[in-house]
Amino acid sequence: MKQHSEACDENKIPILNVIRAEFSGYRRILEIGSGTGQHAVYFSGQLPHLDWQTSDRHSNHASINAWRMESGLDNVLPPLLLDVTRDQWPETGYDGVFSANTAHIMSWPAVEKMFSGIGKVLASYGTFCLYGPFNYQGRFTSTSNERFEHWLKDRDPLSGLRNFEDLDELANINGLALKADHEMPVNNRLLVWTKG
Repeated sequence: MKQHSEACDENKIPILNVIRAEFSGYRRILEIGSGTGQHAVYFSGQLPHLDWQTSDRHSNHASINAWRMESGLDNVLPPLLLDVTRDQWPETGYDGVFSANTAHIMSWPAVEKMFSGIGKVLASYGTFCLYGPFNYQGRFTSTSNERFEHWLKDRDPLSGLRNFEDLDELANINGLALKADHEMPVNNRLLVWTKG
């Protein structure tokens, strides 16, 4: 029931160092693809001023709830059922949206739907933080990312590392402007967009 991701343990502190500033003064955060639930619990514990709304497909809800219950934190909210391509999106007015390691496991049409949904639920002057490995100008930033791409394609031909430029264009279409592009460990990035 309770799942564990080593990647979450490895990247949580570098991500926190960015979102602590980006979500300063905010209250309501929507996490898309909460996965195991580890990030939600860790970030909520470190940033108690935030109400952290978890979400994912139903198959991950048990693990998210297990982490929630064990933490005893009242600012980690029960997961919403959210498949970006199908389910109704939650109410609008989130100060921030966070998502980690999702864009490369989705199909491109799903990524388009995700950005469209974020454009609708994010409040004016809100912030969207997207963590993961990305390509730049169609090129891999490391041999390990290239190997990862092959692994992804073997698993699902519709998945794969996304180009930063394509994601930024999607963001612009949906009312978001790039604020920052942070280097993260192990050839990952944390992209930050704001809604005007």
